[in-house]
Amino acid sequence: MTASTIELRASLEDRRIAALAAAGIGLTLAEAAIPLPIPGIKPGLANIVTLLVLYRFGWRAAAWVSLLRIVAGALFLGTFLTPTFVLSLTGGLASLLVLAAAIRLPQAWFGPVGLSLLAAFVHIAMQLAVVDLWLMPHVSLQGLLPWFLTAAWLTGLANGLIVARMMNLPQPECRREVAA
Repeated sequence: MTASTIELRASLEDRRIAALAAAGIGLTLAEAAIPLPIPGIKPGLANIVTLLVLYRFGWRAAAWVSLLRIVAGALFLGTFLTPTFVLSLTGGLASLLVLAAAIRLPQAWFGPVGLSLLAAFVHIAMQLAVVDLWLMPHVSLQGLLPWFLTAAWLTGLANGLIVARMMNLPQPECRREVAA
């Protein structure tokens, strides 16, 4: 009896998503090394990659990149299936759903900065909801709300401006896939 082998061929899109997810994972890992002034407040640098992918390759590719980044980042950081992972995943999923709807709105209403702000606010709102409903149901988070909303506004604004700037840069020419 001979062993059968299954050969999977990665398409150009698979390779692009993998490379972009790797960029997001790299930013996630770099961000984890930054000391946080308040636990739970991070710059969200990997969201820059998600927004760029959303604009350049569509929502489906952005969803893949974002979810791969969240899962792989948690595996690398040792937080997979912990409350930290649940917070990241629920915030990321909520942001992706809002971006799916908002990307269809006129760009005059929601360009890169507007989408980034919207995603940041939805992300933090979902995380606070999970904390309130599951992790700390009997603790009032109202005193922290101004800090979290200010952080969401600042990081959403900064990331959106970075994405807007990067979208104005010339696009690199796509390389053709060479058969191996």
